Amino acid sequence: MPEKKQSAWRFLWRSEDIRKKLLISLALLMLFRIAANVPVPGIDREALAVFASQQGGTGFLGFLNMLSGGTIQNFSLLSMGVYPYITAQIIIQLLVPIIPALQRKMQEDQREGRRWMEKWTYYLAVPMAMLSAIGQINIFNSLAGTPIVDFGFTGEIWLPSLMVLLVMTAGTMFAIWIGELISEYGIRGQGLSLVIFAGIVSQIPLNIQTLLLDQQNRWVLLTAMVIVIVVTVLAIVYVQQGRRNVPIMYPQKSQIFYAIQRGKSVRMPQPTLPLMVNLSGMIPLIFASAILQFPAIISSYFAGNNTEWVRNIAISIQSFFNPTGVNSWGYWVLYFIMVVSFTYFYTTVIFEQQNYGDNLKRSGAQIPGVHGGAATQKYLSRIQSRITLPGALLLGAVAIMPFLLQLILPAASSSAGIFLLSSSGLLIVVGVVRDTFMNIEAELKLHGYQEKLLVS
Repeated sequence: MPEKKQSAWRFLWRSEDIRKKLLISLALLMLFRIAANVPVPGIDREALAVFASQQGGTGFLGFLNMLSGGTIQNFSLLSMGVYPYITAQIIIQLLVPIIPALQRKMQEDQREGRRWMEKWTYYLAVPMAMLSAIGQINIFNSLAGTPIVDFGFTGEIWLPSLMVLLVMTAGTMFAIWIGELISEYGIRGQGLSLVIFAGIVSQIPLNIQTLLLDQQNRWVLLTAMVIVIVVTVLAIVYVQQGRRNVPIMYPQKSQIFYAIQRGKSVRMPQPTLPLMVNLSGMIPLIFASAILQFPAIISSYFAGNNTEWVRNIAISIQSFFNPTGVNSWGYWVLYFIMVVSFTYFYTTVIFEQQNYGDNLKRSGAQIPGVHGGAATQKYLSRIQSRITLPGALLLGAVAIMPFLLQLILPAASSSAGIFLLSSSGLLIVVGVVRDTFMNIEAELKLHGYQEKLLVS
């Protein structure tokens, strides 16, 4: 009888080591979600409930609430999640090509350079968490119109304010610590991603319940939500799998190739450098949302000004930058342009740090017809810029999905935040599931559970 191959995934639970890592990851994620329900001490819960009902699920705060798994809406200790760490990581990455000394440090020894970046990312995450906490409290208090948290470093409230600041910063560092524990003892290298993933997935039952409460349009909205999920997943997977294989040539291997080809007529595979389509995750969406939120926040301070023309300008700015307003098309057009622009900017910065030109030159490899070093890097950058276009357009389309659905389906206007979760959140969900799948598959192969070795 022919040998029947069995998938290595059937041994996922049988492998004691892998089973232990999965259980540790699940336990730590459960601990994180329990801690996410602990509110900041001293908040006015009634004022917070009124503010949350007014804001709904749209805008930058709704976007951050979606990413944090509902912790912002509850003003939790973990309301900032791990994003101060991600912000610090982005800042360090952007500083490397700007400061020559840092660029040389990364080029001389990439392993030591990565350790240096990780160390200083942790150091920078603490002040970033403090600044984020202060900004979040001030934004909530200014948009709510009434203090949700009495915050300030003057008078009698300075000590409670300091406590709130320290508690929120500690909550962020606790979330980062949970992520690092998952990466070390659970699923390798996926800790922070799984923390964000758990927060987004935790909002799905609540959003489905919200859709079901709409007695008039619930089946239409549920159908639209399923279509959005299916189409977005297929588009993300299709674009993420896109690559451009750039042929490269090694001098020694090419001599062997020609020798074998002349003697035995054997064709050897052409080595290639695969350049993947980089979606840049949620970073362009976060950047664009944050920048577009600032004009509305600043104008809110002048909306009640006694001078009529100042008040009118402030109200006009608030109306223009309101994603749920009557004339919201301007906001969404700017949002699309900024997401596409930030995708190109961030991808270019990260790609330049890889320094493919010098790395290929050191290994003796060369792209046929292209000089080594700087010329190779310029050639590869041009290719990467071209293949970034579908990823940037996909991110832009996902970003304005709520607006497009409102044009196609007016009934979706009241559920724009839910469709924002269905589209934007899926970028993270699909990416994390894909990376986790590949990580677990690598672990199975590492333990010898390879499909072609498992026969009955």
